[in-house]
Amino acid sequence: MTLVKPLWSPPREQIEKSPLWAFMSWCRERYGSPQSNSDDFHRWSVDAPEEFWRAIWTFCGVKGEPGAQVLVNGDDMLAARFFPEARLNFAENLLSRRGREDAIVFWGEDKARGRWSWDRLRAEVSRMQQAMQAAGIRQGDRIVAMMPNVPETVALMLAAASLGAVWSSCSPDFGEQGVLDRFGQIEPSLFIACDGYWYNGKLQDVSDKVRAVASVLAVPVVIVPYAGDAPALAASLADARTLPDFIAPFPARELEFLPLPFSHPLYILFSSGTTGVPKCIVHSAGGTLLQHLKEHRLHCGIEPGEKLFYFTTCGWMMWNWLVSGLAVGATLCLFDGSPFAPDATVLFDYAQEEGFAVFGTSAKYIDAVRKSGIVPRETHGLSPLRLMTSTGSPLSPEGFSFVYEGIKPDVHLASISGGTDIVSCFVLGNPLKPVWRGEIQGPGLALAVDVWNDEGQPVRGEKGELVCTRPFPSMPIMFWNDPQGEKYRAAYFDRFPNVWCHGDFAEWTEHGGIVIHGRSDATLNPGGVRIGTAEIYNQVEQLPEVAEAICIGQDWDGDVRVVLFVRLAPGVALDDDLVKTIKSRIRTGASPRHVPAKVIAVADIPRTKSGKIVELAVRDVVHGRPVKNKEALANPEALELFAGLEELRI
Repeated sequence: MTLVKPLWSPPREQIEKSPLWAFMSWCRERYGSPQSNSDDFHRWSVDAPEEFWRAIWTFCGVKGEPGAQVLVNGDDMLAARFFPEARLNFAENLLSRRGREDAIVFWGEDKARGRWSWDRLRAEVSRMQQAMQAAGIRQGDRIVAMMPNVPETVALMLAAASLGAVWSSCSPDFGEQGVLDRFGQIEPSLFIACDGYWYNGKLQDVSDKVRAVASVLAVPVVIVPYAGDAPALAASLADARTLPDFIAPFPARELEFLPLPFSHPLYILFSSGTTGVPKCIVHSAGGTLLQHLKEHRLHCGIEPGEKLFYFTTCGWMMWNWLVSGLAVGATLCLFDGSPFAPDATVLFDYAQEEGFAVFGTSAKYIDAVRKSGIVPRETHGLSPLRLMTSTGSPLSPEGFSFVYEGIKPDVHLASISGGTDIVSCFVLGNPLKPVWRGEIQGPGLALAVDVWNDEGQPVRGEKGELVCTRPFPSMPIMFWNDPQGEKYRAAYFDRFPNVWCHGDFAEWTEHGGIVIHGRSDATLNPGGVRIGTAEIYNQVEQLPEVAEAICIGQDWDGDVRVVLFVRLAPGVALDDDLVKTIKSRIRTGASPRHVPAKVIAVADIPRTKSGKIVELAVRDVVHGRPVKNKEALANPEALELFAGLEELRI
């Protein structure tokens, strides 16, 4: 039954006090843009990108020189360049405040707590900046970090950005090969790692993994004390210091910020590794800053001093998104560990104690809270909470309803979707519009988002590919080790020329919102965390009992679960011990998130005539969908082995 009423509508007074309304008024005065409604304003922002992005620069108070031009080659997605004459520094813009008020609040497992003022953050960044300079770090060098979500990680990133170094991070639960598959490609000049971390009440020692990664990278190492013995770990490495020793010679002083081009590399993020080692996606300082300012200030309505929380690790682009909240003067609330340790209320305890204004999490977390029987609105005081955001996977209609029934009836719920590819969102919340059950409210400002069918025609009322038809600042500037741009073009522009094809199945709604129906490629998305099948194969196929494997995501219980099919070596049977061995190998070699929910033995695996396994075809068979292009398969009869399996019904 279609709901005739939205779950939430913003009161008129709230609309007129929002930063988005103020920005629309500001643009109307200067550019004559419409302010009748946000849909008309969105159309103007798409049609007038030069006015819009200059307005963002000015309205949001970007520190730097914008230059005369805003956009060149705007008709060519791959050749377009924003602010080609601009000079700015990302770190200078994030270190937007001074004083003793909180810049960062931290909670971690084992009752780890911390508070950093804006003055302390600036002082720590200054000392780290000087230490990096003394270590020979220069503009363009890569700094890689295997770190938990702690204040030191934020400060180290800012120190790197202040010098024009390029930052790349992952979480410490990645396996050794998973770390090397990422960091090994980009030839770093410095490796930063923690000495351990807590998860689900247990201390996780990473000493052996750090030593193994360090031996391959063969660069200086900085060990950050957190949960282990940092001095001992540093002493066991050839060229390593603890973070306190690294910065000890340098008293805090006024920070220096290197002015850099708008398109200077800031971050290297990584694809999921579906078809091989992860692709290294390079994002610009200017594009990331402007896109995040737009989303934080306008779509999320964040005011200086508000508490901004997102449950994320340093291996997910939402960490990069969260950190940019400093640029609008927000207080970052960091959390590291399990969201259910010591119990399932810990994040709501945190929200109540600190007074979150924005609570960001995954759709899977909301669903887990719903199924747990917890009703936070009855147990926690959440009066400052005005916005709850959800991403990682589509939030189910039941999840939408639960937020209003079980968490807070007057909160603005914003389901958002974008990704590592753009380090931001294509579709997200809008504080001026109602929230309808199961729907993302609409496209981001200045993003020409649409849904196209296979013929490249816009469609309404049916599923299609999510596309973006005009350039935007947070497009990647390149892939690392892709000098001719071939991998970059293939990733987004092969399907439709000069149009970004994102790889999501989507559908417009009658309210002008969007529903994301999942990925249209082979990327796995269990619990809202994008992972790649290649990372699983790299582990399981090293076992002598396994001849080969194929992995898919099965739609299950409102989410996606990982299913691993294995063709076993002759004479081997899939018993409980082997299943345990397979899961253990994947857990330790890749990460806990890669562990399949189901492991099933099959006699054969379908492949193309060139020998490539066909994950999407298997996924279609499992879900009862027809398989296209069976003539491209060398053994199409193998597909029948995956149809109607009893094991996949439970």
